[in-house]
Amino acid sequence: MDIKRTILWVVFLGSLFSLWNNWMISNGKPSMFAPPSILPKVVNHPTNSANGTVSSAAATASVGAAPADDTGSPPAHREVITITTDLVRADIDTLGGELQHLELLKHKASVEQKWYHGFSELLRNQGWCYGILKTLGCNEQVGPVQNVVLFDKSDKRTYLAQTGLIGGDFPNHKSLFIAKPGPRNLDQANEVRLVLEAEKNGVKLTKIFIFKRGDYVIDVKHEVSNTGLTPVTPSLYLQLTHDGTKPEQGSMFTGNSDFYAPAVYTDAEKFQKLDFEKIEKANTAHTIVEHAKAANDGWVAVIQHFFVSAFVPQDKIHRDIFTDKVAANLYSVGVKLPLGTIVPGAKTSMDAHLYSGPQESAVLEKVAPGLDLVKDYGYLKIFAEPMFWVIAQIHHILGNWGWTIIAFTILIKLAFFPLSAAGYRSMGKMKILTPKMQAIRERHKSDPQKMNQAMMELYKTEKANPLGGCLPILIQMPIFIALYWVLQASVEMRGAPWLGWIQNLASPDPLYILPTLYAISMVAQTKLNPSPPTADPMQAKMMQYMPLIFSVMFFFFPSGLVLYWVVNNVLSIAQQWVITKKMESATKN
Repeated sequence: MDIKRTILWVVFLGSLFSLWNNWMISNGKPSMFAPPSILPKVVNHPTNSANGTVSSAAATASVGAAPADDTGSPPAHREVITITTDLVRADIDTLGGELQHLELLKHKASVEQKWYHGFSELLRNQGWCYGILKTLGCNEQVGPVQNVVLFDKSDKRTYLAQTGLIGGDFPNHKSLFIAKPGPRNLDQANEVRLVLEAEKNGVKLTKIFIFKRGDYVIDVKHEVSNTGLTPVTPSLYLQLTHDGTKPEQGSMFTGNSDFYAPAVYTDAEKFQKLDFEKIEKANTAHTIVEHAKAANDGWVAVIQHFFVSAFVPQDKIHRDIFTDKVAANLYSVGVKLPLGTIVPGAKTSMDAHLYSGPQESAVLEKVAPGLDLVKDYGYLKIFAEPMFWVIAQIHHILGNWGWTIIAFTILIKLAFFPLSAAGYRSMGKMKILTPKMQAIRERHKSDPQKMNQAMMELYKTEKANPLGGCLPILIQMPIFIALYWVLQASVEMRGAPWLGWIQNLASPDPLYILPTLYAISMVAQTKLNPSPPTADPMQAKMMQYMPLIFSVMFFFFPSGLVLYWVVNNVLSIAQQWVITKKMESATKN
């Protein structure tokens, strides 16, 4: 009996501490089991440096000089062009033709509970009341809710999509482009195009950005014309430039599960997630970051929690993949695409896709092979991926993620009904045997060896298994942890409401109602379990306070996860109660 309880609590505590540690890491906090990593020093860089430079890795591999910085004083006709569709609002600077700002119109930066948004507005000037709201992290809810911003060029963040030519002093992301006239909003059309042109040293580069209705994929086409008198051999580069500053810590409610990391993928070497710290260290030590270097397929990306931006060149075209430090606290990941020799009067073109949006599995799979791998399910991916597929199918029917989690919990309970029933029958038998076990303890309390022998004889005579009650918890732990990763990784549940006060299943319950219900269900379930021996008051105290301890931990867990556990406990209580009552009736008869 004592062994069984020990195993149960070790498994339960170990799993919860593992989840807590993962929650700390995913929220930008140091692991409990490892020292915090040292970040590269952040240096304030001037405006020109914020634009970035072509990666030295790309420049070294090119033919001829590295791209020249012809920024100088920006000409008067430089402009920032805004393109608006039904999904995104994008700013493209004609100086360099770089995408420097992109908002996702269907995703809000803050998706916390809406019920206290108006309440905090009401108490904005009510002294201590508003102070309490600020302490709880509600202050960011006051004012208009902002859209999620991916690409950005501001004092706090540098995140850019840049393209250009290397292999000579040709147009690049430092050159001034001229924008062709045309519509800038989608309006009633299905697509809107932005055409930018720049010419230098006999080479004309035309960038064509194509934004489409209902699509986060931006088609980026480059046309290169030789207007000079000699052949040229340029290469096209596509790069994502990002600073290495980690996101700011969030509030008590929102936490901070954001992060930024470069990634590359090729069919041969598969998905490789990198980090800016490794690029910094490699640059300092004059070494090369380990990742795929060349392929005829694949993509490069910068991933973050729930969202991703990725350059996907056209397939079956050779590409060289690079990562590099561009400037102080500024890094790039990209590809170089050789365009071959272009004779005078000739031109060539190269197509690519730029996906910048949410990590929706069904969408990512269609954009490029392997792009769905940016969705991180943790070390229980083998369980989490099929679990999300099942949950998604249920959601197609019910249309609400909260009810979907409840339906999924019932489905899991039915699937494991025979195993859990066997465990509860074992626990029911142990509860019936509790008086006999207590009598043995009292009779042999001065001789532990005889007590254990008598206990084993009792188990053998009554055909009871003291470890059988472990089965329900052991079965649920992988599902519990995998569901945690599904909730943490699935943008589909970001901001997904259930009912009433639960407006975001991926964030904690703001009223602590679900953790409280969980505590009540734990107490009820404990009453159905065999009572701990009175000779062990420590274990009795542990059983008494453990529901409270777990409930406090659940204050910080996604409400969708706590909802799963509450529903699971209610179903378990009902199943265990029925089985125990049947066994008690059979014993009396």
